[in-house]
Amino acid sequence: MTAPSGVVVLTDRLVARGGLDRVVAAAVAGGVRWVVLREKDLPRAERAALAADLRAILADVGGTLVVAGPDPLGGDAVHLPAAGPYPPPPHQLVGRSCHNQAELTRLTTEHYATVSPVHPTRTKPGYGPPLGADGLRKLVEVSRVPVLALGGIETPDQVTACVRSGAAGVAVLGAPMRSPDPTETATTLTSAYAKAVTPELTQTRCGVTPELTQTRRGVTQVPTSGLRPTVPTQGSSLTARSGHGRPQPQTATKEGK
Repeated sequence: MTAPSGVVVLTDRLVARGGLDRVVAAAVAGGVRWVVLREKDLPRAERAALAADLRAILADVGGTLVVAGPDPLGGDAVHLPAAGPYPPPPHQLVGRSCHNQAELTRLTTEHYATVSPVHPTRTKPGYGPPLGADGLRKLVEVSRVPVLALGGIETPDQVTACVRSGAAGVAVLGAPMRSPDPTETATTLTSAYAKAVTPELTQTRCGVTPELTQTRRGVTQVPTSGLRPTVPTQGSSLTARSGHGRPQPQTATKEGK
């Protein structure tokens, strides 16, 4: 299982407009292929059922659900807090929240890390101080695993700056969860990421030759087209877990993670 890259959505059902699974389905329609399920206050059975719902949405496009905490809830991908557990559980994909160099150097078998906060964030006001682009770059340079930038990332320019600082992707919560149009928000952010990691083309005497303008640990080139599969946001019956049922896609478009 590859490490997350691109735009990764973190869930928060308490601020999701229109229900959590509808927001996730809309973000998937905008190009998102990685989702981290938080909702740690829910009972395990309810959270596991929600995980199954979100996995089904992501499965339609070959996406992946990562579960925050050591319990993968029937999957094999988890994201752990900086405080533990240590050593990490032996799942196929393990991420870790980090905030400084000491936490990054403590990593052992984790496959990726989030670094935060890059910018001030409404989700955790007063948390910081913010790293900014320079602080992010310094932590990326010392990390032995791909890094996702996290915290207050809401605009295309911020996505571009994070990629230029060496991040393999960005993790976002507020931008898609609070958006009146999560599909449009996701499309805008995924397009900014794709543009930031796509090599500029230079004309040569023999035609067009791709030229990499940057090198980034853990970042792979992605196409700028085909980022918006058709996943309708009108759905089925309501659920107590997220507020709405999973939209039923008209076509299933398989894409690589």
